Amino acid sequence: MNRSTVMGFVKKYTMVLALIVLVIFFTVRTDGSMLLPQNINNLIAQNAYVYILATGMLLCILTGGNIDLSVGSLVCLVGSIGGTMMVTKHMGAAAAIPVMLLAGILVGVWQGFWIAYRRIPPFIVTLAGMLAFRGISNVVLDGLTLAPMPDNYLNLFNGYIVDFMKGDKINMSCMVIGVVAVVAMFLVSLNSRRSKAKKGYSTGSLAGQLVKLIVIGAAIIFFAWKLANYKGIPYILVWLAVIIAVYAYITSRTTVGRHFYAIGGNEKAAKLSGINTNRVYFLAYANMGFLAAVAAMVTIARLNSANPTAGTNYEMDAIGSCFVGGASAYGGSGTVPGVVIGATLMGVINLGMSIMGVDANWQKVVKGLVLLAAVIFDVESKKLAK
Repeated sequence: MNRSTVMGFVKKYTMVLALIVLVIFFTVRTDGSMLLPQNINNLIAQNAYVYILATGMLLCILTGGNIDLSVGSLVCLVGSIGGTMMVTKHMGAAAAIPVMLLAGILVGVWQGFWIAYRRIPPFIVTLAGMLAFRGISNVVLDGLTLAPMPDNYLNLFNGYIVDFMKGDKINMSCMVIGVVAVVAMFLVSLNSRRSKAKKGYSTGSLAGQLVKLIVIGAAIIFFAWKLANYKGIPYILVWLAVIIAVYAYITSRTTVGRHFYAIGGNEKAAKLSGINTNRVYFLAYANMGFLAAVAAMVTIARLNSANPTAGTNYEMDAIGSCFVGGASAYGGSGTVPGVVIGATLMGVINLGMSIMGVDANWQKVVKGLVLLAAVIFDVESKKLAK
């Protein structure tokens, strides 16, 4: 293996390697507490909103490095609407959930209209939204915290899949699902390789692909084993898996997904090629409103309350996860799996430093430096590539 191959591998998997190093570091520093089953579960539950918001934020960033500053306030607003319906008005979750989703979509449509069709800069529109939605949230809540949420609503996001196999000491259903996921991953990946080969596309090294699949498979089995030793698979993990899978497919396998990358690469060229750039911008921000509503539902379930400070700095966590996960600050580059890696890395930093008892202010300093390092790496890599 020559030097260029090694450098190419390191560049491609920089954040994966960084994540592995961080996990090892915090595991050693916390005497193994980092990898306790309960902490693995907490990593998912505490960062669920980040995965959801970062997935939507990626689409905005792909269009040219644009961001949505309003998502944290929108989470609070949608949460306040849901909390009012379920706690104050005593309405059921079946009535509140559609209204919450509709509220998020309408806000996304509102912002998408000004950004896409009136060409108001996204920074200005979403900054205005950040201020306005937080204010409306406080009006709706009247400055109060509404709690608790109905049990059936909480179970949708905080519950766990029942162990149908009735394992004695570990959740056997969790282990079986983990194995099935690994087998499915191998079959899909190898089938995709076969399909590319038939069409004459480059497939790369089979050995390299197998090594990659084995490493990912081992990580999934380890992850499943840890969850099986706690309470099994949480419902929130199922929700996240569905969202991530759907958006990974959209961005990598559909025409609409390719349009996001095309606009971020060169908007004028994309427009000349027949792409409706206005519609793509509109879809990015309308979708962001929808996913913010989903994140709001997860958040009030996690907190078991709707309060005026919910969603504070959520937009920063989402933006940071995208850039740390490899999204370009200039747009046109980034993947959903990369965003997942970025969100996980930020979550590991939070969890590891919390277990170590590091002051919250220093945690912010570390996350800020990690974000800066990721963007510097992206910018300098592009300079070297020219």
